[in-house]
Amino acid sequence: MAHGHPMDRQAVHDDYERVRQVFRHLLDTAQADRDRATRGTRWTNEQLLWHMLFGFMLVRVLLVLAYFFGRLPRRVSKLFAWLLNAATRPFDLVNYAGPCGAVKVYGPRRMAAAFDRVIGCLQRQLAAESDAGLERGMHYPVRWDPFFKDFMTRADIYRYPVQHFDFHHRQLTLGDDAHDLT
Repeated sequence: MAHGHPMDRQAVHDDYERVRQVFRHLLDTAQADRDRATRGTRWTNEQLLWHMLFGFMLVRVLLVLAYFFGRLPRRVSKLFAWLLNAATRPFDLVNYAGPCGAVKVYGPRRMAAAFDRVIGCLQRQLAAESDAGLERGMHYPVRWDPFFKDFMTRADIYRYPVQHFDFHHRQLTLGDDAHDLT
């Protein structure tokens, strides 16, 4: 259940499969455009693809945090989120620099394999979640990501990486999509 409504686990599973296929296609076709600038970011296409992968990797950590903070009084996670919001500038720097360095280590094949692994792991975790577990949650640093809400349940967190992926997908400038960079 999410906010009193049953979570459609199959819909989340289907979204994960959709983005897995899209990500593989993007990696397969991005070779010529990997160093091209993206729309609205300072990253190249290759760096943004890695950031999109990292959004899924991050979910595993967010789920662990929500598991523990979800068992504590809400004011504890509210304080934690406040501290993280206060550290937004250093976070933004690390968030930008991470993909710049990661693409030097992760090539397209490794990114594809990592994406497949993390999607499979999230699908297995979601299938094993209890309804009560999906309702647990915590406060999040809303300044860190436009898709973070003040309070997010584990059900919300499972949905988050697809929103993040779809948003950044529109910023890629691959192939015929490379017009009017702003």
